[in-house]
Amino acid sequence: MNAQHAPTSSTNPSSGPSFGPSSGPSAATLAATALIDSDHPAVQAFAREHAQGHDDRERAVSLYLAVRDRFRYDPYRIDLSPEGMRASSVLATGTGWCVPKAALMAAVCRAAGLHARLGYADVRNHLSTERLRQTMQTDVFIWHGYADIWLNGQWVKATPAFNIELCDKFGLLPLEFDGTSDSIYHPFDKAGNRHMEYVNQRGSFDDMPLTQIVHDFKTIYSQWMAGNEPLQNASFEHDVERETR
Repeated sequence: MNAQHAPTSSTNPSSGPSFGPSSGPSAATLAATALIDSDHPAVQAFAREHAQGHDDRERAVSLYLAVRDRFRYDPYRIDLSPEGMRASSVLATGTGWCVPKAALMAAVCRAAGLHARLGYADVRNHLSTERLRQTMQTDVFIWHGYADIWLNGQWVKATPAFNIELCDKFGLLPLEFDGTSDSIYHPFDKAGNRHMEYVNQRGSFDDMPLTQIVHDFKTIYSQWMAGNEPLQNASFEHDVERETR
């Protein structure tokens, strides 16, 4: 199957894209929004419970591990409505995919007093399931989400999408985060096979550019967005188990 290339970066002016190290923290990277709802009671409670450590770096690492491993990654359950995309939805359902899990990471950081924003890139994923590839008609995942956290005077990327149990099933190295170096997907799995590559960087945003994400999903994944019953009625976890035996 030929991969369909994602479009070049486009932005939502209201979400304020930021590029490069010169864009430091601001009031916006600490504020609650409708989608990064760090003022939600459940988000506040999660941050209080899991922001453990002696300094900001340790607290960010503790939050990262909690978001990564306490919520199953599930790309079959994509709900692009504001209700389905906001950070607190991951807490409510116990699952999420990369975009809302990144929003949750940013939200709990902000709730803990840590400046955070969202980053996005288009990636080519070589380890999706056959059902997902057939539905998407490509192996390019646009608007892959991660969080940018301001630690020790710099933005550090944290990608909490894949929970550790799923990594084990896929034969992936779990993606660690030390609060000092960027945490992005390993390009290879444990066996040395290519896992993921970044094909387009979209920059960083103070809020989730949901309008643009929805527009691009409907454009690139028109068949998927027209009706994703093949995914809604299936189990990502079961497909992974069957294909990795």
